[in-house]
Amino acid sequence: MEENFNKHLGNKLKLRRLALGLTQTKVAKAINVTFQQIQKYEKGTNGVSSVRLLQLSNYLKVPINYFFEDYSEYLINIEKSKEGHINVNYNFLVKIYSELNSDQKIKFNKNLENINININKAV
Repeated sequence: MEENFNKHLGNKLKLRRLALGLTQTKVAKAINVTFQQIQKYEKGTNGVSSVRLLQLSNYLKVPINYFFEDYSEYLINIEKSKEGHINVNYNFLVKIYSELNSDQKIKFNKNLENINININKAV
């Protein structure tokens, strides 16, 4: 499943990079890796660490969930996730959150509040 996710993430990365008209070299410089590393990410041969994923989402101006929101394993298990049976990688979430600066944390918390308000209105 991890290998499939790496390929999925790589495809999402490549699509977004091309949509913004960016080269692999430009993305690599922005997140302080080699362009070969970006190639490996896009091919799915290398996994992306949580730190790099956060950097990529910031640079490509997409939320973190952009990379996995339509991942087939996630969609297949959507009913299970509603029932609370999907394992959530809380360590990943905690690590991402801990790396935010105070302004980013405030913005993140406001977004969560807005999501909760919208969910409550829908229900």
